[in-house]
Amino acid sequence: MARFVLDTGILLHYVRRSLLSEFVDATHSPSKPPNIACASIVTVAELSALAMRLNWGAGKVERLEDLVRKIPIVEIRHGALVSRFAEIDAYCLGRHPTMKLPAHTSSQSLGDNDIWIAATTSVLQATLLSTDKDFLFLDKVFFDVIYIDPQSNLNVSH
Repeated sequence: MARFVLDTGILLHYVRRSLLSEFVDATHSPSKPPNIACASIVTVAELSALAMRLNWGAGKVERLEDLVRKIPIVEIRHGALVSRFAEIDAYCLGRHPTMKLPAHTSSQSLGDNDIWIAATTSVLQATLLSTDKDFLFLDKVFFDVIYIDPQSNLNVSH
């Protein structure tokens, strides 16, 4: 069994029914039992805001709502999640009291939304599926990251 947190870019591709979402299903099977896929409430908020800003049509909004109904959504009310947010933020800025950045690595500022998604992944001891290279800074430190380049040629066999 594998646990996956799907980041905003990945879920956006599912809403679009893109080749990338087919690639994710074919190569990682995040929602195929016994695997478990979930998302942070932050991801849902980001996608809802995007839908409003871009005036998505009813069909696309319905696909988003259907997707949100099908996967568990992790809310921000868990004490461990709040603590992990603080740890990841401090680590990224090179100010964590016990975890030092690797030699020849400089600090990296992540947006708060990305830190919430990272904290969710870490607390769940999951793997993050992402189209965002910024998370690679945390790979093998707080959790594993599978980066999928949205610009790459994706081979999906049916």
